[in-house]
Amino acid sequence: MYILGLNAFHGDSSACIYKNDQLILAIEEERLRRVKHWAGFPALSIRACLDAAGIDISQVDYITISRNPSANLFNKIKHTLLKVRNITSLLDRLSNTQKVVSIKSMLAKEFGVEQDAIKAEIHDVEHHRSHMASAFFVSPFEEAALLSIDGFGDFTSTMIGAGKGNQIEVFDSVIYPHSIGVYYTAITQYLGFMSYGDEYKVMGLAPYGNPQYVYKFEDILELTKDGLFKLNEKYFKHSREGVTMSWEDGYPNIEPIFSDYMVERLGPARKKGEELTQYHRDLAASAQRMTEIAIFHILDHLHKRTGLENLCVAGGVAQNSVANGKMYLQTPFKNIYIPPAATDAGTSIGSALWIYNQEQKNPRPKVMLNANLGPSFSQAEIEAMLKEKGVSFTQFSDEEINDQVADSLMDGGVVGWFKGGSEFGPRALGYRSILADPRRHDAKEILNLKIKKREPFRPFAPSILSEHVGDYFEQQEPVPFMEKVFVIRPEKRESIPAVTHVDGTGRLQSVYKDVNPKYYAMIERFFEKSGVPIVLNTSFNENEPIVNTPAEALATFTRTQMDLLVLENLVVRRGDLPSQGV
Repeated sequence: MYILGLNAFHGDSSACIYKNDQLILAIEEERLRRVKHWAGFPALSIRACLDAAGIDISQVDYITISRNPSANLFNKIKHTLLKVRNITSLLDRLSNTQKVVSIKSMLAKEFGVEQDAIKAEIHDVEHHRSHMASAFFVSPFEEAALLSIDGFGDFTSTMIGAGKGNQIEVFDSVIYPHSIGVYYTAITQYLGFMSYGDEYKVMGLAPYGNPQYVYKFEDILELTKDGLFKLNEKYFKHSREGVTMSWEDGYPNIEPIFSDYMVERLGPARKKGEELTQYHRDLAASAQRMTEIAIFHILDHLHKRTGLENLCVAGGVAQNSVANGKMYLQTPFKNIYIPPAATDAGTSIGSALWIYNQEQKNPRPKVMLNANLGPSFSQAEIEAMLKEKGVSFTQFSDEEINDQVADSLMDGGVVGWFKGGSEFGPRALGYRSILADPRRHDAKEILNLKIKKREPFRPFAPSILSEHVGDYFEQQEPVPFMEKVFVIRPEKRESIPAVTHVDGTGRLQSVYKDVNPKYYAMIERFFEKSGVPIVLNTSFNENEPIVNTPAEALATFTRTQMDLLVLENLVVRRGDLPSQGV
């Protein structure tokens, strides 16, 4: 039985394919279109999934879509009649809904077949149920409390429940217009970060400020006695004017959500490119702190309701790694699982598992401990590409490559690391990574100036051998997907300045020998030579989606100032590039 799971007509569009309980491939459309957070119909991802499975569209048994146009229909109509003034946003929403309804016709057109040739049953799975399924059904827990929290999906922003075995029970939800995700996006826009997905910049900026204005944000985001929350709608436009979103050529864009009242209360909004003042930094710190307070409020009540020690979290707000890192300390939960693609991309997996586990009551798949769910490339394919482009290369054993990478890092070099299948989700986790020496005080400046070209306040992440997490961090929870920020032990901060943020924290990835043995072995070799079991790890890209193919890795290497490129067991140095360019 083949199940094709889709996140379509939404940011971070994606596709996955299961053969029974075996996940064959999962990939985000942005990796193939080369447009960050690409939104629309994930046609290329679907093709990649079918190719990986060795089947055509007629052989798919079920197609699941992580969106249900019928969900919360009464609430949608009621809200529209009572509050929405902007008819354009309503028409856009209806048009988008119609696209979801006609998915089979779009597939038939894309693959040049008659609709009758597509035998698959189409299943619409509500957005937040898809999020919950994407986390719980692949978690290591037989039973767990569940939280899905993001901007909006199917008119809902937050859903709580519990999972046991192969079943999920939904307890409660928060519906439009109330949303912590929208709250955070509005503050992000107010602070001058206007691109879709810029919320992580506010999280990176927050440690430079003092959360002295939390009292202001308590008026914006109100905690409720039922363990949930509501927004003060005066600070936002969306409840009356709708959310104006566009997906021109797949580029997602959201018009400003904050209202004139927010400007009146907080002062003039920062324009894009304007200087970041201390007031801006303090607002970022205060907004982040209020977000954490709200999340812990929800989790405290969820724990009281379930009495469970295990927790699974998904949704866009689950990308707030600072809050994630404090969940164990600030709530009663003892074990926390967040999947590698907690974003909307992961709902393609969640919708497929909702049908397979929840509806069909099949046994759950194996625990998801690895994120390398995308395409991989053979050494023969890489060799052919390099020869075609006139690039010289040298083949080495794994041990020889680890020696060369360790030596290059210790000499101040920057290394592009391309091995195995690409990661599914927003983090580079040792399959499509750029590496540097965490001991160097100038490493962040080198990376920002020569390669990443991003804001200087944004931190870089440490990949650390799993058994040494407690030596460097004050917490020892598993962090396989770089989903949590922990406090670095004070006595260790000076030894790893390149991955220590201004507040003494690091967004770590704990690397396990049995999960990613090649990446682990490379870090281990660096440890043997340097005495530090950590490498600086950032995504293999340059203001673009993470590279997917060897050709994209080579192109990024060519136009930046990296020193070494590792493509499986082939190594390319700058002197190996042809003089006329690639």
